Amino acid sequence: MDNALYATLTRQSGLMQEMRVVANNIANANTTGFRTEGMVFAEHIAALGSRSDSLSMATGLVRDTLGAQGALAQTGGTFDLAIEGDGFFQVQTPQGLRLTRAGAFIPNEVGDLVTADGYQVLDSGGAPIFVPQGVQTIAIAPDGTLSADGQAVGQVGLVMPANPLAVTREAGTLFDPGGAVDPAEDGRILQGYVEESNVNPIQQISRMIEVQRAYELGQSFMDKEDARIRAVIQTLAR
Repeated sequence: MDNALYATLTRQSGLMQEMRVVANNIANANTTGFRTEGMVFAEHIAALGSRSDSLSMATGLVRDTLGAQGALAQTGGTFDLAIEGDGFFQVQTPQGLRLTRAGAFIPNEVGDLVTADGYQVLDSGGAPIFVPQGVQTIAIAPDGTLSADGQAVGQVGLVMPANPLAVTREAGTLFDPGGAVDPAEDGRILQGYVEESNVNPIQQISRMIEVQRAYELGQSFMDKEDARIRAVIQTLAR
């Protein structure tokens, strides 16, 4: 196969991956705590010999997460929490410790503070947070201190991954820290708010159009190149 076709074919594959990423961003434009994803492209060049041109291929296999602050929406919910600044909430899942910015929590039937999926929210020491039953008021301070009727009963943990490069993204709004976590120093918690998705829908739709046009141009080139090669073969076969 000609080098030009190799380059175009691998580029087409990367554009398909990016289209899926952009479509997922648009679908989650209203998902609390969602983080915009982008695609990172790389070029790989291999030598084929002293008498041959090098082989060039593009790949789009790395996804990059945009960490910009999302808008804060006031809900008034007692257990709706938003992070202003850096940091993540810690939640315990069957796969282990995970991080999230989605702070729409609720107490379960035994009083543990959990996510909408039922995962326990952890305190600053990594233990589940218990919400006392039958109290009049629940207050959560900017540093995460949880008080019931004026008495401190726990502290919502706010952390940052010790190694940001080890963090991997999972489905929805969860992140695997890939190792240890440290206390977040530059973040604060706002009770009665949630952080909205940081997706810019207009920007993402514009990007989707750009990717679609780039894919169509690549497909047009491959069709023309295929027709050229067929014409050469037919000519030589006469």
